[in-house]
Amino acid sequence: MVSKSYEILLTLTFHTDTRRHASSENGNVRVRFAPSPTGFLHLGGLRTALYNFIFAKKHGGTFVLRMEDTDQSRLVSGAADGIEDMLEWAGISPDESPRKGGIFGPYQQSQRLDLYSQAAQTLVDKGAAYHCFCSPQRLELLKKEALRSRQTPRYDNRCRHLAPDQVAEKLGQGQPHVIRFRLQEGVDPFEDMVFGWNRHEVAAVEGDPVIMKADGFPTYHLANVVDDHHMQISHVLRGTEWLISTSKHLLLYQAFGWTPPTFGHLPLLLNKDGSKLSKRQGDIFIEHFAKSGSLPEALLDIITNCGSGFANNRTGRKLDELISEFDSSKITTHSALLDLDKLPEFNRVHLMQRIEDEEKCASLVKELQVLIEDAYGPQVQESDVLHDPYIRRVLHFRKGHISRLQDLVTPAYSFLWVRPCVPREQLEGVSSEAHAIITLVLELLQRHGKELPLESLSPELKVLAKKMKATKYSGVMKFLRLALSGHQQGPSVAEIMVSLGPNEILNRLQRLL
Repeated sequence: MVSKSYEILLTLTFHTDTRRHASSENGNVRVRFAPSPTGFLHLGGLRTALYNFIFAKKHGGTFVLRMEDTDQSRLVSGAADGIEDMLEWAGISPDESPRKGGIFGPYQQSQRLDLYSQAAQTLVDKGAAYHCFCSPQRLELLKKEALRSRQTPRYDNRCRHLAPDQVAEKLGQGQPHVIRFRLQEGVDPFEDMVFGWNRHEVAAVEGDPVIMKADGFPTYHLANVVDDHHMQISHVLRGTEWLISTSKHLLLYQAFGWTPPTFGHLPLLLNKDGSKLSKRQGDIFIEHFAKSGSLPEALLDIITNCGSGFANNRTGRKLDELISEFDSSKITTHSALLDLDKLPEFNRVHLMQRIEDEEKCASLVKELQVLIEDAYGPQVQESDVLHDPYIRRVLHFRKGHISRLQDLVTPAYSFLWVRPCVPREQLEGVSSEAHAIITLVLELLQRHGKELPLESLSPELKVLAKKMKATKYSGVMKFLRLALSGHQQGPSVAEIMVSLGPNEILNRLQRLL
């Protein structure tokens, strides 16, 4: 069903449309992230979306998500929903999108075909575009000949010279055709927000580009110009790979009689060795990071920290800080080198911030409960370790030591959730004074009550060890670590005790008496 706003768009008269964008007239900022759903969202795409989101929020504007799905042969099932899911997961949800709708919808190009057809016909009527009947075979021969002579392949503009009666005859015969845009020489320079003044004489190096394919779908060049105009996009922030195409797009704006948006081209996001991020790496997709326990704010932090647009880069910035500190004039032309080896440290810092936030910590408790049950199942279902106060205690005393919530259900931390089953004989092999050690620790617990202060616990354990006749301090610590955790290595005994808390220590030691 065609939306009412789309019906309004189709009634517009292209021939006389010389309106400026409403966004340019009244100062409203409208930006868009326009991915092709030919794959899932990756780090480069997330960075482009983030800069658009930050720019919009910095200026009190609107962030639009538009799916450029006109290349039907390359669409990946579920990719469009996946992209929007990941933007929402990252905390940069669009204001208008295929899912949310909006007054300028539909937000999928495959649902706006009549609009592009009308736009293309307008250019044909103006003499700015023409029908091309060249077969794929002829185009392939042109390409091969150019490569053979070591020239850049380009269309020779043959069909732009067809007489009107020839075009009418071929159309009447139903011959397959595309519509090409007539490139003009002498393009005007434009000022890019990042790269400054630019000008690319596209007519000197390219043949006339296809703007409407034989299947009735537009190419990127036509669709993005038409949509940016009718969606009143004020600023186009996109990857630097599109910089060379901007002069071509400006020629289209000129042919329509439309005022173009302001362009800003973002430098590339590269691996730390300077190589391009590749989808074949497999681990650059946002779903991968989400499933592996990376926090969205850590990802946003690291991909802005390695780039530009901010007065200072520092670890631990939240989204609201990124927005307030953003300055588009500080975006440089240098590529951003992303060192993903640093992501665990970024994640550690942001996980600490979540734990220290009361509301967010409550959410972490729920997430960790699920992880514990998945990892240990029946071993913990009747245990106090699934209770909120116990898990909250663990989070607070382990913060700073872990990079991901999942770290707490690895074997190294299994003692937090599963009570060790260490034979009495093994414990007595460590110390013959097992009963005395346990008794003294229970007395220590009784003195402290509900809380064990970490700063005083280590000295108290040293005092306790001095009361032993046959067991040295190291032996007492080895005994307690084994009795409380079942491990011979790991955190200090004081840290283990503080993490477990008095009640859980009591449960574990009393059964050994």
